[in-house]
Amino acid sequence: QVQLVESGGGLVQAGGSLRLSCAMSGRTFSRYAMGWFRQAPGKEREFVACISRSGGSTYYADSVKGRFTISRDNAKNTVYLQMNSLKPEDTAVYYCAASISDCGYRMYAYNYWGQGTQVTVSS
Repeated sequence: QVQLVESGGGLVQAGGSLRLSCAMSGRTFSRYAMGWFRQAPGKEREFVACISRSGGSTYYADSVKGRFTISRDNAKNTVYLQMNSLKPEDTAVYYCAASISDCGYRMYAYNYWGQGTQVTVSS
């Protein structure tokens, strides 16, 4: 049984930082590309970032490029999202997802999803 468990969300002021973590169990972590998506109230879930199986390639949405950094530790079966210079528009539930194929910008590219963690950025 695959489990993706996110942690690290919370309330932060604009300009602050948070680091999200997502731990995978039940599968061989290194075989999966890992992505982060987010969903704000009343909006569709959107792509944030993705990292390849080896960590050698990363991809970002334009809205977070230069502020967010995705990384992974295959020894710990964990993917991270370091979020700096946070803005109120970054407020959303953040989801991690695992793809047995390559990174993708669409939800259908991912096989497994976590339950999400809330990030709230106050102005």
